Amino acid sequence: MGSDSTLSLPSSSPPCNNRSSVPPTFTTRIFSDVAGDIIVVVDGESFLLHKFPLVARSGKMRKMVRDLKDSSSMIELRDFPGGPSTFELTMKFCYGINFDITAFNVVSLRCAAGYLEMTEDYKEQNLIFRAENYLDQIVFRSFHESVLVLCSCETQEIAETYEIPDRCVEAIAMNACRKQLVSGLSEELKGRDCLEMWTEELSALGIDYYAQVVSAMARLSVRSESIVASLVHYAKTSLKGIIDRNCQEQRKIVEAMVNLLPNDEKGSYSLSIIPLGFLFGMLKVGTIIDIEISCRLELERRIGHQLETASLDDLLIPSVQNEDSMYDVDTVHRILTFFLERIEEEDEECGYDSDSTGQHSSLLKVGRIMDAYLVEIAPDPYLSLHKFTAIIETLPEHSRIVDDGIYRAIDMYLKAHPLLTEEERKKLCNFIDCKKLSQEASNHVAQNDRLPVQMVVRVLYTEQLRLKKALSGDSEEGSWVLPSGVQSRAVSPRDTYAALRRENRELKLEISRMRVRVSELEKEHNLMKHEMMEKSGNNGGTFLTSLSKGIGRIATFGGETRQKVNRKSRSVSERKSSRSGR
Repeated sequence: MGSDSTLSLPSSSPPCNNRSSVPPTFTTRIFSDVAGDIIVVVDGESFLLHKFPLVARSGKMRKMVRDLKDSSSMIELRDFPGGPSTFELTMKFCYGINFDITAFNVVSLRCAAGYLEMTEDYKEQNLIFRAENYLDQIVFRSFHESVLVLCSCETQEIAETYEIPDRCVEAIAMNACRKQLVSGLSEELKGRDCLEMWTEELSALGIDYYAQVVSAMARLSVRSESIVASLVHYAKTSLKGIIDRNCQEQRKIVEAMVNLLPNDEKGSYSLSIIPLGFLFGMLKVGTIIDIEISCRLELERRIGHQLETASLDDLLIPSVQNEDSMYDVDTVHRILTFFLERIEEEDEECGYDSDSTGQHSSLLKVGRIMDAYLVEIAPDPYLSLHKFTAIIETLPEHSRIVDDGIYRAIDMYLKAHPLLTEEERKKLCNFIDCKKLSQEASNHVAQNDRLPVQMVVRVLYTEQLRLKKALSGDSEEGSWVLPSGVQSRAVSPRDTYAALRRENRELKLEISRMRVRVSELEKEHNLMKHEMMEKSGNNGGTFLTSLSKGIGRIATFGGETRQKVNRKSRSVSERKSSRSGR
């Protein structure tokens, strides 16, 4: 806006009216037409200035000039925000020299103005007012400007005193939310906003301010897809290069990324928007740099909730411990456990009487993935039997239609570990269901010298039974035959239990209906009893009188009848006696 009139003076040429010697440092004169009467030292750099412009706008300078001794004309400002360059801009403002306030210097100017107490009490539209006005009117209305200002706050700790970082964070989140509303239903605009604004620009922030921005966005309901895209880009940008196990900054970044992963409305994990490769990448890096156990478990839990979409390469996590197996089997075992917990939770929410096809399909996919994983890790000579069998035992039996994969893994493990005892080999072979082996696998078992004899006998016996059934044309009810000749039940124990649950619910419903009917009858009975008691209480005398009269009439009528009958009987007897006398 205006020209810079800063002039550098050598230390050997002090001003004519300076009453003290100038220190042997670089001296700058802001206004060269009038000789200066005060020297201000900022971080070792001296400025030859005039008292009046300073005391007219700065409360701090007014106090320091007032406290100067008569023999001194030097003031030293320690820990000045922004250093000599910012102080020079501040002095230009005091002298009325125009300069540009930008996103790169507004934080330093605001902090310097606060340091020098340049408030409205000393001059209208002072530097604090000008800096705050620029922040409100220019910076906080722009996503880009707010990010630039927030980046500059990282080198100005005093900016926290004036709440500049907090206001920038809120401004970034509000602008992102506003852009989201403006974009509407345009998918093309959504993607461009997310890529150009959030992923690229926010990657310039430090992890502390970045975490605050993402948290503010989530609080204002910015789309989770945009937040995840920004997280992925930030992780790739900040973690590229060599991963150092002792690097605290990398550990801090990974742990912050894990804590910032969004959840859906129900509080469960957003499966479709978080790339599984990103989660595995964070887990592998976190294993190397030894992040907190809570963050590792969170990553493993999120991976477990979408394990059916994983690949074999994802599960091959290198082990960082010495004298251990090549791969981190314990981590994969925990991931598998989290997956099974998810299946159980879905069954409880949907009910056993609902369609469980989706859950069973996911279970079959994971079964195939884990069989391939076991085949891959089985040749490792340092893999313990306990870790190997833990993976096998965790998966339920109905997660495999064919046991060819598990047989192959066990066979390779026996080949790589020839020193196993007979009991250990039997324990391994007990995991194989002979009825689920294909014809090719059964033929291989019959010729395999590494297997216990009992295993070979079981397979031969199963093949004999299968052959008899094939010749007789019999087949087990509820089973189906694979192309390889393997019979396997397509219905899991969970489906059988569902039928029992349905019958139980029908019985409970019928019992509930009967209870309701009995309750209604009891109410009617009590009502009738109450009415009769009220009637007998109000008209007791009348009722008894009428009752006694009725009984009397019945008795009188009965007496007359009996008298008539007696008379007739006596007359009949008299007639008989007279006839006999004749």
